[in-house]
Order: sequence, then structure tokens, then C-alpha cells
Amino acid sequence: MPFIESFQASDFLSTLISLAAAFALGTLIGAERQFRQRTAGLRTNVLVAIGACQFVDMAMHLSGPEGAVRVVAYVVSGIGFLGAGVIMKEGANIRGLNTAATLWCSAAVGACAGADLIAQAVLLTAFVLAGNTMLRPLVTALERAPRDEASTEATYGVSMVAAAAGADDLQAQVSALLEAAQFPVDVIDQQNRPDGMVELKATLVNTSVSLNELDAVIARLRTLTGVASATWTRSAAD
Repeated sequence: MPFIESFQASDFLSTLISLAAAFALGTLIGAERQFRQRTAGLRTNVLVAIGACQFVDMAMHLSGPEGAVRVVAYVVSGIGFLGAGVIMKEGANIRGLNTAATLWCSAAVGACAGADLIAQAVLLTAFVLAGNTMLRPLVTALERAPRDEASTEATYGVSMVAAAAGADDLQAQVSALLEAAQFPVDVIDQQNRPDGMVELKATLVNTSVSLNELDAVIARLRTLTGVASATWTRSAAD
């Protein structure tokens, strides 16, 4: 039988050791995710690790290191589809990026085990666990740290409501005033309103501004002829 003829105890033992290592290390990574009630928990991380391990191990036995390298490339790209499934968008917030990255690392751990790089797989697992546990206090401290608006990168915009007549001239005045105040304008959008007014929205190039200076510019914009109101907005930078 082909199976009996091709079976080699040494190869089988090597595969067993690789799968056992991937299973154990995937369990360590997944247990931390399961404890924190993440979307991809214990079983998902274990399956990703042993799946990647088996693909690479099989390529190692069939085609040698060159074949394993090709399979690793497919594992790296293929795991992205699985990671995308745990990323969720809730309003302006995106959740699951860390879990998706952990799945990617679990695949790397499995690939190392499948390539008989057990020591490297153990080392990577230690770094993954450290990233998901030891860095949490630092993340919390950074999130709670007071922020200076002047040093925080963001996208600022200036919105105005003005009479439709003379809107083109007003755009030029607004742009010149902002440029003079060292707030260069990236783009100015104009939207017509049904009440005979227009809304001008200017996006500033600056990602870090002095709010007092911006307030002073807004006060000057309100004095321009035809301007009914003027405000500024702030949104997080990409």
C-alpha cells in the first residue's frame, strides 16, 4: 500500500512534535484571548496555529524548505481573510484589530513549528503574550494621560453660513484671512442651502493648532460681510 511504503517513523515523529508544539503554544495565546472574552478565543487560535503548522510541515516533507517558503507566503496572505472576520465597525470605532493581529501571530507560531523552528515558535509566543498582557498598563496610562490640544495631531475645519450672493468673493476672503493667520487651507467646499444661504467648509492643512488663535480667527470671520455664523470643528487625524 502507498501509505505503508511512504510511511517513515522519523517523519511522523517530527510532524507529531511540530503539531504538539503548535497546539500547546496556540493554547497559551488563545487562553489569554478567551479570558478577555475576545471574538477569536482559545479554539480559534489553536486551530489557526495547528493549521498553519500542518501546511508548512507537509510542504517541508514534500518539497523541502523551498516548498515550505511558498506555503508560508500563502499562509501569511490567507490568514488576512480570517482576521478580517473578527474586525467590527461600531459607529466611528473599530474593534477587533488586536484580535486579528493575534490570529496573524498564531499563524506565524504554527508556521515556525511546522518548519521545525520550535525554539523560535516558543520565543514568538512569549512576545505575543507580552504584547497582549504586559503592555496593557502602558496603554491605559497613555489613554488617561492629559493631552495638550496644541500638540495633538488632528484635522481642523472651519464652517460658515453666509449669503449666497458674493459667496465666491467670500471664499477668497476666508482663504486669505486663514493664510494670513498661518492656517493654510487644504480645500473649501460650498453647499447651497434652501434658505438662500450657502455653507462654506474649509479644511485646514495644519494638524496641530493653538485653539486660542483659532478662536480669534473665527471671531474675525464673523465680522465679514454676509457671514451669518462661523465655527470650527476638530476630528482625529488618520
